[in-house]
Amino acid sequence: MNPSLSIPRLQVRDLSVGFDSGGRTVNAVRGVSFDLSREKLGIVGESGSGKSTVGRTLLRLHPPSARIEASKLSFDGIDLLTASESTMRSIRGSRMSMIMQDPKYSLNPVMRIGDQIAEALLAHSRMPKAQARQHTLAMLESVRIREPQRVCRLYPHEISGGMGQRVMIAMMLIQKPEIVIADEPTSALDVSVRLQVLSVLDELVAERGLGLIFISHDLNLVRHFCDRVLVMYAGRVVESIAAADLDQARHPYTRGLLSALPSLDHRRKTLPVLQRDSAWLTA
Repeated sequence: MNPSLSIPRLQVRDLSVGFDSGGRTVNAVRGVSFDLSREKLGIVGESGSGKSTVGRTLLRLHPPSARIEASKLSFDGIDLLTASESTMRSIRGSRMSMIMQDPKYSLNPVMRIGDQIAEALLAHSRMPKAQARQHTLAMLESVRIREPQRVCRLYPHEISGGMGQRVMIAMMLIQKPEIVIADEPTSALDVSVRLQVLSVLDELVAERGLGLIFISHDLNLVRHFCDRVLVMYAGRVVESIAAADLDQARHPYTRGLLSALPSLDHRRKTLPVLQRDSAWLTA
């Protein structure tokens, strides 16, 4: 194994994120720690567990009301806690990018597809617009979009959800970032299109050696797609495990999520209700 593949590009230690609201601080993330190298790291948990908050914190996309603390939050030697806004602008999109959940709300409805992707490229470079267009067409082809020249002329409302998600992937990867944060990128897609999008991501990660953070609530999907999994509950990481070993998870919360999954092989009249323990909040 190439030793460089295991060198962490991102180091997170004791990350806590809170938001000021009504004179008090609401804690959304508490004491989260992990490293990321050239791998696919899944973060799973229920809605509100803090998954997306972690992803947005890495790019400092929170409002001023957010209180971010960590003993270490480092990307390639850059302290993300103290980095200036100009440094963060040079990182966002160029070296670290985020694929949002639903292209309907992430793509500009009054800009053509080609212009939006080229804009992401031109924001970090001084290349001629004609060259940026060629890069855009090549990127659309790499995410398996047919007739890229025609698609470049379309507006977001003229393309399907699956194509929109692949456009988002193209937009976020055209700068060849080192880390990609994918925030539930397939939750709005049907099963067949979901597999296509995952296949595109898998190929691009393998070809470019990216570090991928894959945020999801779908344990079955993460089990087969990712290398490692962090399980979050109420803002904390309660378990870290290899994706292939997810069935051997020990934490009762993870076991409860797994047991609540429906199965075609083992039919049950009712799915079990997850029994929670207040001790999980302080463990």
